[in-house]
Amino acid sequence: MTNLPNPLEHRKSDHPVEELFLKRWSPRAMSGESVELESLNRLFEAARWAPSTYNEQEWRFLFARNQTAHWSTFFDLLGEANQAWCQKAGALVVVFSRDKFTKNGKPNPVHQFDAGLATQNLLLQAASIGLVAHPMAGFDRGASKRDLNVPDGFDPHCMIAIGHPGSPEDLPENYQSLEQPSGRKPIDSIAREGMFTFDE
Repeated sequence: MTNLPNPLEHRKSDHPVEELFLKRWSPRAMSGESVELESLNRLFEAARWAPSTYNEQEWRFLFARNQTAHWSTFFDLLGEANQAWCQKAGALVVVFSRDKFTKNGKPNPVHQFDAGLATQNLLLQAASIGLVAHPMAGFDRGASKRDLNVPDGFDPHCMIAIGHPGSPEDLPENYQSLEQPSGRKPIDSIAREGMFTFDE
């Protein structure tokens, strides 16, 4: 059972958009229930249809499900603060991307951006089927390459905790009050016609 708040009760768009954009948020409370491989494949299916420069599709996802052989290797990559609440995740994912074009070996200046597009597809698909998907920057990037046998030429970007929704009361006490969907800046602070006139 989950006691997570409904993001649609906390978020209102200023202009009409699909509800899925408002439903996607990053809770930490997960139930500990396993995430089936078929469900994960639905997320990766969404990710693979993301756009990329020259259709490079340079993103790579490595994952481990809880209570499987690779779980401890992935879990140990996390920073201590993230380990505190990721114990009940059903799966952990590490996102990488190739930093050079396959067609000519030249540096790809947007490989990180492309990986972000694919990751957002994954996050939206998770929200659409009722899974928690929480991306994290707090992990050991060097260890992720070493411990997961990642070759040179691939950069790690983030980890994602995926699971079924849980109850905030089961989180460490210092995380419980954080389980609220966040707001967003007004459009005028992120998009303006013409020249750059933002304060920051």
